[in-house]
Amino acid sequence: MNNSNNMTKYSLRSWVLVLALAPTVLVGILLGSYFTINRFYELESSLIAQSRNVIEPLAIASELGLLSSNRESSKRLLAATQLSQAGLIKSIAIFDQQNNLFITSNYTKDFEVLRTSQPLEQLLATQSESLGDTLILRTPIFTSDIAFKEASQYHHLKPFPLKNNYLRGQHHLGYVAMVVNKEQALLEQHRAAVAAFIIVLLGVQFNLLFTFRLVKNVTQPITEMVRVVAKIREGKLDTRLQGNLIGELDLLKRGINAMASSLQEYHNEMQQNIDQATSDLRETLEQIEIQNVELDLAKKRALEASRIKSEFLTNMSHELRTPLNGVIGFSRQLMKTPLQSGQQDYVRTIERSALTLLNIINDILDLSKLEAGKMVLENMPFGFRDMLNDTLNLLAGNAREKGLELVVDVAADVPDNITGDGIRVGQIITNLVGNAIKFTDNGHVILKVRQISQNQDKLSLRCEVIDTGIGINKSQQEILFQAFAQADSSISRRFGGTGLGLIITKRLIKQMGGQIGFSSEPSQGSSFWFVLPLMRSDISYNDHQPLTQLVDKLVLLYEPRELTADVIIGHCQHWQVAVKRVMSLYELTEQINTARAGDALLLSCRDISYDELSKLIDHANQQGLQVLLINDAKDPNLINDDIAHRVHAVLVVPIHENLLARLLTAPISPSLEQKANLLPQNDVAKAVNAAPLTHMSAKAAPLTTEPDSAKELRPIKVLAVDDNLANLKLIRSLLDELVSDVTTTHRGDSAITLARKNKYDLIFMDIQMPDIDGIKATQEIRDHSLNQHTPIIAVTAHAIAEERQRIIGCGMDAYLSKPLDEQALKHTINEWAPNISEPDVSDIGMNKVGANEESELTANNLSTPNPKVLDWHLCLSQANHKPALAQEMLSMMLDSLPATAAQINHALESDDHPILLSVIHKLHGACCYCGVTHTKALCYQIESGLKHNTPIYELEPEILELLDELTKVESAIKYLLSQLSADSLDDQ
Repeated sequence: MNNSNNMTKYSLRSWVLVLALAPTVLVGILLGSYFTINRFYELESSLIAQSRNVIEPLAIASELGLLSSNRESSKRLLAATQLSQAGLIKSIAIFDQQNNLFITSNYTKDFEVLRTSQPLEQLLATQSESLGDTLILRTPIFTSDIAFKEASQYHHLKPFPLKNNYLRGQHHLGYVAMVVNKEQALLEQHRAAVAAFIIVLLGVQFNLLFTFRLVKNVTQPITEMVRVVAKIREGKLDTRLQGNLIGELDLLKRGINAMASSLQEYHNEMQQNIDQATSDLRETLEQIEIQNVELDLAKKRALEASRIKSEFLTNMSHELRTPLNGVIGFSRQLMKTPLQSGQQDYVRTIERSALTLLNIINDILDLSKLEAGKMVLENMPFGFRDMLNDTLNLLAGNAREKGLELVVDVAADVPDNITGDGIRVGQIITNLVGNAIKFTDNGHVILKVRQISQNQDKLSLRCEVIDTGIGINKSQQEILFQAFAQADSSISRRFGGTGLGLIITKRLIKQMGGQIGFSSEPSQGSSFWFVLPLMRSDISYNDHQPLTQLVDKLVLLYEPRELTADVIIGHCQHWQVAVKRVMSLYELTEQINTARAGDALLLSCRDISYDELSKLIDHANQQGLQVLLINDAKDPNLINDDIAHRVHAVLVVPIHENLLARLLTAPISPSLEQKANLLPQNDVAKAVNAAPLTHMSAKAAPLTTEPDSAKELRPIKVLAVDDNLANLKLIRSLLDELVSDVTTTHRGDSAITLARKNKYDLIFMDIQMPDIDGIKATQEIRDHSLNQHTPIIAVTAHAIAEERQRIIGCGMDAYLSKPLDEQALKHTINEWAPNISEPDVSDIGMNKVGANEESELTANNLSTPNPKVLDWHLCLSQANHKPALAQEMLSMMLDSLPATAAQINHALESDDHPILLSVIHKLHGACCYCGVTHTKALCYQIESGLKHNTPIYELEPEILELLDELTKVESAIKYLLSQLSADSLDDQ
């Protein structure tokens, strides 16, 4: 690139001059140098040859003078020789055998330069040596052997025989040295150099003459062409080249002129086109401006339509759920009354139809939230196996009615304590398993859960639902994940459904960062799988089971169905429990006879008559076995109260892994308190009062023989507010079965009046009411009444998360969704009225409260100065009413608050969006178990904004409020922990 730039700096004239002159000058210099140097060598060689012609005869002539030591004759010889070559020779000297001066032609100061420095025997021929502007030649003087012998008789000569073959028989007498003048030769050399220079200079002059002629005829026309092209480039298209040029330059001139003519024509045509295009563009821009105005109006209308849609969904959620609340609630209440079998069937049909309609409403709302991007996923710890059990218990009844084998196969390495959105994971499993059951008439439905990867706390679970149903054609699989679409239009008529389940499932999995896929063959079933990235949780949801005590225990298993039996055997092998499967009733009887007391019998009711089942149970009880009955009988009346009271527990399929472990580690004849602990935590309250029975029905509800009149009511005072008289009547009916004092009103102003006059333990408040709605009534009660700190529960039909968040943010403590569920209502009462004594096993003959329970009651009565900052009762409830665990959770949060605040400040200063999201997300998870509702709400608000890529500076007010709130939380926790420590010292 640099070379090309340097080349463009020089003109064509310069290049022509350089390229024409450079070779001529170079060749002239080379030739002149060659001939000059050659002349130098010739002159020097000629001088040496001329000098040798003088010195060599002189050496021969000097032989006699040396032999006779006659210096006079030698002197005359040397002088004569020098005189004959006066212009050439400067001096001559003869040296003897000892390299001493014998005679010289004239005295000179530097005659020593004539003396040779090498041994005399090495001087065998004439040698020359240049010294400045002189040339020194040395020639040896030889004599024959005869002459040497004759001369030696008269003179003292040293014999000096020569060993050279050519000179053998001669003796070395000395040598002649001659200094030759080189001035004439040097002068000739200088003349030759000057002549060469003159010749080269003349050649360059001639070359310049021709070069300038070339420049005139070639480069000047090219320069003119460059000028013309530059003008054409500037837009002067009428410029032309003139004059006659030679050769190809004339062709180039014609081409440039033709090109200029064509460009001028194209320019004129293009200008016309530009004018036309400009005119068209003006018209188009005017149309676009009109369209932009229309689009802006359309956008405003779309935003308004979206707002109206959201408001419509909110109102429709309320308006549809309100009558459904009455239908479902009173259907369940009606089923508690004595009814004929036909009437019970009618009521169940009404309830199922209402629940189906409720599911359709939920699906439509979920799809709308997913499409609008308003589906917010929680990140809460949950028990994975308990979630599966609760989810599949709702579907097990449908599978049992169709005679399907529903199997849950969870690998042993799948952790039970998971962090994520457990409700949405359960919704995904419900949709997939529910579809599998819906489209399978016979065979089985299997849910397999495997852990496919793990990296520290991160893990990926692969869930696969396999069925033996109708399958899906290849041509119909492409539309399977589209909204309101099913594989066949006749399917909705045959199996029912809206076709929203799979599209909701796919979008939920995608929002969680997972994948979903399926494979299916017509009439051979389908396999749907999905992979979800989740996190491990440090919080344990199940008490550690003493599985080591099962090492010596034997489990006899009678289960005709292969898949269910394989899953049970897999669980037992993982627990290192010896399990023996029997395939016939006869073999089962023999194995019971040989079993030890304390072993377990896991007995399936399938294909067993009532008499056979009764005998087997009595036989096993006589042998002291723990009888666990699997209720998968085709006859729903097979297991009656008599059978249920004679076994340790009645289970349903699919078998709950954790429940089975608790049952196997439980005593053979548990007390009521021990039996209640066998149930999952959310089902403890369902334990029966009189029999050693833990019975799980299709909806996880135990069998009970206790009449409703025997239920003891909680001595609390409750206010219920609802403008819908049917709903108010329903909630009154449900509360009358749970609490002792219920007051109802259908207006918000009446609720405010009652709250000012009476102190209530709990208030249930409807949201949408005329005049004064539930939110305004709540704010008035919080500000001016006797119930400023009374828990207020919103009873709402709103299903949209934003609406629920708004409700919580307006001073209410929690909410219940319509239609009301009796268990959810009871759980809410237990959670928000924990200080009120509740009938439990101690009320029917159990031991009195011990010291530990007294300390727990003391902890329950603690409070903080500001419950909105830190609610100890809520924290205790979230810790399963275990003060030690709640205190540990608060201590962990207290330790983490300084580092958390520092990280938030650093992320705020550096505008680090990912770090801030990570810190807020972690803090949000910690707030879920510490009773800090306001801090949790702020974390939720900030985290939602960060997930929607809201800039940090827009969230700065909320972040600063959160930092202030963390300071308050830190002080409140320290105060509460100090109270707990003081109470502990008082107890000691």
